[in-house]
Amino acid sequence: MSQEQPRRAQLNQAEVYAQAQGEPIKYGDVFLVQGELARETIAPLDAAMMQSAENQVLGQTQKGGAASVMQSAADRNEQAGLVGHCEVSDLPADLGVAVTETDFPGRRIVTEAVGGQVVGKYEEPAPVGMGTMPAAVQQGDAITIGEALETTAITAGEKPVEQSDAAAIQAGEVRATRTNEVLPGGVSAQAQSAATANTRVMRDEDKVKIRDVLSDATTRLPADKAATREDADRVAVSEMRNDPDMATHPEGVAANVAEAARLNRDRRF
Repeated sequence: MSQEQPRRAQLNQAEVYAQAQGEPIKYGDVFLVQGELARETIAPLDAAMMQSAENQVLGQTQKGGAASVMQSAADRNEQAGLVGHCEVSDLPADLGVAVTETDFPGRRIVTEAVGGQVVGKYEEPAPVGMGTMPAAVQQGDAITIGEALETTAITAGEKPVEQSDAAAIQAGEVRATRTNEVLPGGVSAQAQSAATANTRVMRDEDKVKIRDVLSDATTRLPADKAATREDADRVAVSEMRNDPDMATHPEGVAANVAEAARLNRDRRF
């Protein structure tokens, strides 16, 4: 990606300046933005939201893209003790982040924005093919959040349930059922109990696994809905926020909800 080296050089210069001044790296230090956004600190959850948006639209975090630069800046700000691990800046929190693509024959234009201002725009070859969900959830209708949860029992079934998994499952259940309540006996309640119990178990083979919680998710949800980008964003942020490394599992809940939402978009559901 042609923007990678200039952005990295600018980020390194911004870090040197920020360290000398005892200040955090701000959006205006690494992106051509103006006004309030230029003065705002790049925070960890800002980067997490952009990573989720890139994964949702492009299928992966882009090397040298906005998420990569934001993550590096946020890491440096956090290491310097200038921002909290779960902190988000005002404009990204209020106006969000966005990644859009415009398709042309053999190529696509990707535009990335934070708080309504463009932070990156670049061209890349059009993808040859799209990723697919496992066969168990490929149907003629739109793929639901419940089906994406069940898919996780296949793709990451052997993984012990951790707090990040439980948080992602809860976010999925909330989006599917359109209620903010944890349902007694539901998949979210079981996932939280499993994550708590697993902290007291030493051996991984003795821990409750994701397959134990999600293999029948669709039958245990009182309501369900087709997965959308907004659903995927909420699930991804929840998973990242509860992961020590601020990351999502490549075959976990957030990844499968994002894939379901992307397939639904491409199939125009």
